Amino acid sequence: MLIYMVLSFFIIRTCEGESKSIIASLRSNWNSTPFILETSEFMATESSEIFWKYVETIVDFDLPHQALSSRTLYEASVKAAHLTFNDDDLNSQNIRLLKLSLSLHTYSPIVEMFHQLASVNGPSGCDLFFDVHGQTTCEYTEVHGMIKSAKQQTRPPSTLFKQDHIYPGFKYDDSTVILYGNIASLEFKQAHDLLKRLAKLGETRYILRHFIRARPDDKVHLSGYGVELAMKSTEYKAADDNDGASAFNMEDGEMEIDGFNFSTLSRNHPDMSKGLADLRKYLMESTNEVQPMKIWQMQDLSFQAAARVLNAEKSDQLKVLKDVSQNFPTRVRQQNVADELRNEIKQNQRSFEQQDIEPGQALFLLNGMQIDVEETDMFKLLDMLRSEGKLIDGLRKLNLNGNNLQKAMKLNVNPELSDKQILDIRDPSIIWVNDIESDEKYRRWPGNLHELLRPAFPGTLRRVRKNMFHLVFVVDPTHADIKYLVDAAEIFWANDVPVRIGFSFLVDDSEEVDGENDAGVALVRAYNYAKDEFVDDNEKSFNFLTGVKDSPLTVKHIKERLKLKFKSADVSDIIGSSSEFDSSRRLGKTFQSRTALSGPINVLMNGLLLTEDELSEEALEQAVLEKIIEETPVLQRAAYMGDLGNDGDILEFLMTRNGVVPRFNNRILSADSKFFTFLGTAQKESIYMNAKRFKELANPEKTATLADQLSKLYLSKTDSSKYVRPITMWLVADVETESGRSFVYSALKHVKSSSQSRVAIVHNPVALEDVMNSKFIKAVEAAVTTQQNNHARNFISKLLKPENAMKIISGEQSISDLYVGGMDKDRFENAMNLDPKVSLGHVSAHAEWAGSVLGLAAGQNAVLVNGKLIGPLEQSEVFVADDFLLIEVLMHSGSAEKIQEAVKSMQLQLSPPQESDLIMKLTSHLSIQPKSESSRRDISPPFHSHSVVELNSNNPDQSSYDILAVLDPASAIAQQIIPVIEVLHKVLDANVKIYMNCRDKLSDMPVKRFYRFVLEPELTFKVDNTVSDGPLAKFSDMPSKSLLTLTMHPPEGWMVEAVRAVHDLDNIKLGEIKTKVVAVEYELEHLVLEGHARDLTTGQPPRGLQFTLGATNNTVAVDTIVMANLGYFQLKASPGVWHLNLRAGKSQDIYEIVSHENTDSSGGDVVVLMDSFKSKVINVKVKQLSNEEEGEVQKEEGGIWNSITSLLFLKSNGTDVINIFSLASGHLYERLMRIMMLSVMRHTRSNVKFWVLKNYISPQFKDFIPHMAKEYGFEYELVQYKWPRWLRQQTEKQRTMWGYKILFLDVLFPLNVEKIIFVDADQIVRADLKELRDLDLEGNPYGYTPFCSDRTEMDGFRFWKGGYWAQHLAGRKYHISAIYVVDLKKFRQIAAGDRLRGQYQGLSQDPNSLANLDQDLPNNMIHQVGIKSLPQEWLWCATWCSDDSLSSAKTIDLCNNPLTKEPKLEAAVRLVEEWPKYDNEIKEL
Repeated sequence: MLIYMVLSFFIIRTCEGESKSIIASLRSNWNSTPFILETSEFMATESSEIFWKYVETIVDFDLPHQALSSRTLYEASVKAAHLTFNDDDLNSQNIRLLKLSLSLHTYSPIVEMFHQLASVNGPSGCDLFFDVHGQTTCEYTEVHGMIKSAKQQTRPPSTLFKQDHIYPGFKYDDSTVILYGNIASLEFKQAHDLLKRLAKLGETRYILRHFIRARPDDKVHLSGYGVELAMKSTEYKAADDNDGASAFNMEDGEMEIDGFNFSTLSRNHPDMSKGLADLRKYLMESTNEVQPMKIWQMQDLSFQAAARVLNAEKSDQLKVLKDVSQNFPTRVRQQNVADELRNEIKQNQRSFEQQDIEPGQALFLLNGMQIDVEETDMFKLLDMLRSEGKLIDGLRKLNLNGNNLQKAMKLNVNPELSDKQILDIRDPSIIWVNDIESDEKYRRWPGNLHELLRPAFPGTLRRVRKNMFHLVFVVDPTHADIKYLVDAAEIFWANDVPVRIGFSFLVDDSEEVDGENDAGVALVRAYNYAKDEFVDDNEKSFNFLTGVKDSPLTVKHIKERLKLKFKSADVSDIIGSSSEFDSSRRLGKTFQSRTALSGPINVLMNGLLLTEDELSEEALEQAVLEKIIEETPVLQRAAYMGDLGNDGDILEFLMTRNGVVPRFNNRILSADSKFFTFLGTAQKESIYMNAKRFKELANPEKTATLADQLSKLYLSKTDSSKYVRPITMWLVADVETESGRSFVYSALKHVKSSSQSRVAIVHNPVALEDVMNSKFIKAVEAAVTTQQNNHARNFISKLLKPENAMKIISGEQSISDLYVGGMDKDRFENAMNLDPKVSLGHVSAHAEWAGSVLGLAAGQNAVLVNGKLIGPLEQSEVFVADDFLLIEVLMHSGSAEKIQEAVKSMQLQLSPPQESDLIMKLTSHLSIQPKSESSRRDISPPFHSHSVVELNSNNPDQSSYDILAVLDPASAIAQQIIPVIEVLHKVLDANVKIYMNCRDKLSDMPVKRFYRFVLEPELTFKVDNTVSDGPLAKFSDMPSKSLLTLTMHPPEGWMVEAVRAVHDLDNIKLGEIKTKVVAVEYELEHLVLEGHARDLTTGQPPRGLQFTLGATNNTVAVDTIVMANLGYFQLKASPGVWHLNLRAGKSQDIYEIVSHENTDSSGGDVVVLMDSFKSKVINVKVKQLSNEEEGEVQKEEGGIWNSITSLLFLKSNGTDVINIFSLASGHLYERLMRIMMLSVMRHTRSNVKFWVLKNYISPQFKDFIPHMAKEYGFEYELVQYKWPRWLRQQTEKQRTMWGYKILFLDVLFPLNVEKIIFVDADQIVRADLKELRDLDLEGNPYGYTPFCSDRTEMDGFRFWKGGYWAQHLAGRKYHISAIYVVDLKKFRQIAAGDRLRGQYQGLSQDPNSLANLDQDLPNNMIHQVGIKSLPQEWLWCATWCSDDSLSSAKTIDLCNNPLTKEPKLEAAVRLVEEWPKYDNEIKEL
């Protein structure tokens, strides 16, 4: 009988048919963009040269665009990219990344942006057109004439953007032609050839922008997003469950599965227990229903999930991990966990803890770079992959592979300079007036540096007998400010501030000077005498100095001070011209000259230069104390880490840190990190010597060829062939000019004493045609090509020395007069006598490289140091030898030193010059790469035999990508990142290691959702060669009995909405749905432009300021209000060019925009290009036009709000409008909301406007509401807001909606909405809401109704009556959020929204707080943001209010009843007699 039942069951189950699926997809709201154009933008991000090479390739394909299928065009775009990259393999890394990019449609927004520009600027009816300085034409024949006309009329060209594609070669902007067209079209070739020819002739600058006049109506199918199918909460837990053993037995778990009661069967058939156990296991694993579990069964689910994955075949483990994590609720099965698996995970977790990774936490590393597991932004990740690909390709070009490649990748070079540079103050000119380590004054201070590590209150000065803080005054003692500076020094000294004080005096440094006539000289000599007299007594000598501080300083006063202190001294001998106390007088000016300090007063704290504001008399003391406190942690860390010992020289330690410089030179210190690559293919010498052929090379090839030709011509301290020089400087100059000679001479002067640097001279002549008659260029080239290193360097230095050069020019000397010892004169003279066309033929290549690659004008000076450009220098700008020392120090400490050490460890068997070349090229290549936010990490847990999913590359010798993940398989994070790892493994052919990081002793189901991350490695096509209907999220084999809710998780910066959905996405129960597929289509409605604003007048966010965004400077598409929280604002946009402005009116009257960052314009207008799927965040700084408003702006209840709103806070259109805000999700609540709206209209004669949150409403509701508005005569507006990234997100849809009810009231609605009433969707209104709107809130920003207290049987659920809430409310009432009225004017005036968001951010850190977010938050803030308690009749709820009070209710809320759990529709029919009538009326409509 039992066997018959089992067989019958299997027959029935087999015949049940296919399971039902849920499918979600997302498309853009703009039409599809051609693959070829998207690919061209992919190529443009490689380089401009690659882009134009790709364009030429496509043009040569001669594609008849309209006749080709999608597959053919896709394959053509990929093939053209393959040819452009010149890859050997059609499946190369570049091509795989391109295919991933096309799958994501990464560059569709920028193509659409250019298309929108064309739509705004172009004539209608043309497939392509030309824009010549604002005038457009479709005709080729008119272009030449329009160019001439534009030049004659001096019309400015149309605005260009950094995203524009500029044809290489043309340097000027007096003529610009923009071609709008499709590079794959037949018409494009003729237009392209015309403009290319004009650009090469130097007649115009050629710009290309995409334009597709005719394209299909299909939208772009998007990917890179997540879709969640969450299980709605159900009570499946049993109270007081005892912990059970983890062993499996027949009595555990479910009593009944699919109709089989296994407890009964086991008792009745004990002889079949093994077969029953197998059947039970099969049924549990084959059912797609979510099985209820006891608490003890959940404790080990994380480890059991890991066991299930790792028990699979090795080749299937990643697939199983993806399946288990993404379908976790139905994959939860009791599974034995092997001891070796559990133990290995625990052992690895001890290693993880040392890396700050707790059990259950996730980490995702790509080649050691950390990827944000919370965000999973594929567009940012793709940028990272491409950067990593470029890095790896470059390293391979440098012949680095395997371990050496990994070593190079992990180098953390830092060419970026700090805003605060530290000057090396180890200088003999500094006269120290005290010594903390030896002066008697400090004898009682503790002498151990570890005293710094003792606990102390913040801001405490650490008094340790060590010279830790060095305050240096570099001053002219005759300056008027000397008095307060010396006073400050005396105060620090007298009050035992732990600072060593030094002076470097700037006085006359001429040979003969008399202190009788110069007060500064007299002071230096007098102080030197005092120090000599008070040997070993700094206190007395310092007292002498502090006594000489008259302003202005006079010789007379110094003499008087000397006579007072030293009665027997001969004052004239001390300060006179023959003084013996003159030793350090000249050193101050020397120090100033060497360091390039300017002005008579400079103060340095541990080498950090104090600003002009900090030097003021009022601020100096505070500034010095703050610098001491800021520097203390540096010393504490050094002492703790053992970097600084108790006997160490602290000044030496401080002055050998990174960032310490020998000299201040703004040109060098503020230089942008613009590096040039050396990784092109070097061409042979014949091309180098041929000006025309060299000019035709791409820029990387030009640089590589030049590097190859200069490799044997470097000048250094000693023979370059014997020593490695980590710093390579190319001196770009015209030595025929005085400035060029001085520039090169200073560099050679530096090199003569440097063991780190080598230099090469690159000629950039003012007049190339005069080179053949040059003297200095010819002599320099003859020397470097014929002489040994030392002789060439010495000769060129002598030749370029200013006085010698002048004699050469004047004819007083000949070049032969400057020969140096050891020179091979015959070889030199033979070279000088060569035909200049032979000996100097390469100079034109130098000049071409300087102009086309570096962008220098003829004759300009610059230095390229390890690929970094410093310059061009101004005509009058002078570099001295110390400036080249500064360049060397910065490059060496920032990157070259580390790279030299790494290269040495690689043991590459290179000669010193080759090693120097490699360091130069490697520094440049690593520095060009985008800087990551954190350095590469190396997580190497010790054990990986039993607990690691490991996949090897198909080509281990070639693969350079390593993916390492640490995760809990039973976590939401795992659901997100495992699909990404799977795709990256395919695209990158990466080595993958996934370490299990399980949690134990769980008390709840760890994951209560199904999840899909939509991502494909490449596009797929149908049989008819059209693009397949994807990518999309597909949920198959979902539980039919569970109630599910579907939510889209788009990337940051996307605003999406459902546009097609038949079923209720908030309440999906597959068992009750007749169709086999539940389909929903979303649309990317907006790209969000986010920003932060700051008022420079107050230093605070300009709360309430309004910005507008429009397609032109004079139009407004959307507007927004600035929050006080971080000065945040957001605006809805789409691909295109947008103009940000202050809103006309008071915002413009009070403020002006001063500057902006991360925009696409400089100076005045704020222009933003929305050209990417990545989020865009800008910064805007404003200032007040006058100080009239400043006082008011600071007032809580006045300021800008009184100004801005005085004209705007009027009722809409001058009529009496009731503004009502509501939100809903799911068909049930939308049905209830429609009835709520009807009930409002039935009880008022006022005009009504409903504001409905658009984020969650269904397509059906959006389709229906216009008809309902027309029928009942109300206005409506759908409002939406993207939850800001900086505000803590909620993970459940319901809680997110609660957040939208309360957190964004100040920014959701226009300023002219004075009051708004929130009404829950499940309310029925029985009164005129005009009465509520006009209710006096008595100065409070909003009014809520308190909970009823007259239904006593609910007292056990009134949590606010005891505990925290009773204490916090202190007698006040707890209010319900089903209906409330908001005075938006008051709300904004007191920054209530900002206060609520701030409190929310703090409280939401605790997942147990804000259980009822929309109610708990305003009640929690009741003391800061007051609540007016509304009369009780404004909200009646059957759960809390008595039946007797129903008759007086003005609104009825269908709130949940925790006792009866009565469904809302049943409650509505039972309680509200008019509800069925309303419902039927809406149905009929």
